[in-house]
Amino acid sequence: MSPRRVVITGLGAISPLGLSAQESWKNACSGRSGVGPITHFDASNMEVRIAAEVKDFDPGDFIDPKDARRRDRFENLASTAAKEAIESSGLEINSTDPFRVAVIVSSAIGGMNSFEEAVHTVRDKGPRRVSPFGIPSIMSNGASGLIGIDHGARGPTVSVVSACASGQDGMGTAFNLVRYGAADAAITGGAEATITPVAVAAFDRVGAMSRKNDEPSTTPSPFSGDRDGLVMGEGAGILILEELEHARQRGAPILAELRGYCATADAFHITAPIEDGSGGAEAMLGALRDAGLNLEDVDYINAHGTATILNDTAETIAIKRAFGEQAYNLPISSTKSMTGHMMGATGALEAVFVVNAIRDNVIPPTINYHEPDPGCDLDYVPNEARDQELKVVISNAFGFGGHNSVLVFSEFTG
Repeated sequence: MSPRRVVITGLGAISPLGLSAQESWKNACSGRSGVGPITHFDASNMEVRIAAEVKDFDPGDFIDPKDARRRDRFENLASTAAKEAIESSGLEINSTDPFRVAVIVSSAIGGMNSFEEAVHTVRDKGPRRVSPFGIPSIMSNGASGLIGIDHGARGPTVSVVSACASGQDGMGTAFNLVRYGAADAAITGGAEATITPVAVAAFDRVGAMSRKNDEPSTTPSPFSGDRDGLVMGEGAGILILEELEHARQRGAPILAELRGYCATADAFHITAPIEDGSGGAEAMLGALRDAGLNLEDVDYINAHGTATILNDTAETIAIKRAFGEQAYNLPISSTKSMTGHMMGATGALEAVFVVNAIRDNVIPPTINYHEPDPGCDLDYVPNEARDQELKVVISNAFGFGGHNSVLVFSEFTG
């Protein structure tokens, strides 16, 4: 069958910048930092004592308190964002064919809080004290399954795992399900909650984390010459994707259109990106080919931009390799400078930001840009948001293991 047009009709988010999609977007445009001292656990003996936490979040304010107590934090974040997205879309699953509504909500790591808690329980109290809800709280597909149960969606319900590209690859999978007729609508995105002792220590041992513990609001610093690593974040981003005629028939709000998707692999190293940028470049070019668009159509790139030395340099090289001289005239920004790196959820929240950017014709800034880096010499929209007409936007998500995922969004035109 011919590919069908896929539009975005609803958004939901919960992030270090706010407890809704709109609050998170407003604070991103204002250049607000979501980074601060870790409060989820006692980090006094850690090398890294800062993170971008979701603040003032009581899941019982958004979903049934009894259900919330039985779920991992990442599942509660996902359920909260999904509820907002579905309500904003006006999608009534019971009034359509529930077998035609997919749920593709990804997590790179899953229920890390529940896993660590279970380990401590076995050690301190014995195996019989482990919760029977332990496994459903740990498994990375738990959020997808619970959202399907909560809302009665009975189409394909899975979680895609590709490290920090998980959320974006999940959205690409949902896009193809709707585009090629396997579903009429999809609840899709990502969720992550890995601000735990083991996760923070493990990422720090990889050499990926910023240690600016005394100046949390000044880090991370994507593309800046003084960057020293990523800051771990948490949260969830959810989009409602629909086939165009399905959305029109029910009078749904159409916020933007999803036009193209491509995923590639570096096949190079388990953590480091390939130095010549070839994997990321091919993913960008492939996504544009998939969308039927040209290089000159692109108005803005929401970058992966983690603030690690290797990633930012490799992504800059990839953009130059894909766009040539046009790269120097293309605005690029990293919203991770404000939200931290939300791992498998990060591409999903950035997709929410991209849809809002197209709607409002605003490019969110890369904050904490302190000094130029000769290896990162493009326009990173430093420190302040920029008003600019946006018709086509690329969103990049790259992950450990060499995963490269790119989505192309555009303004919707009837």
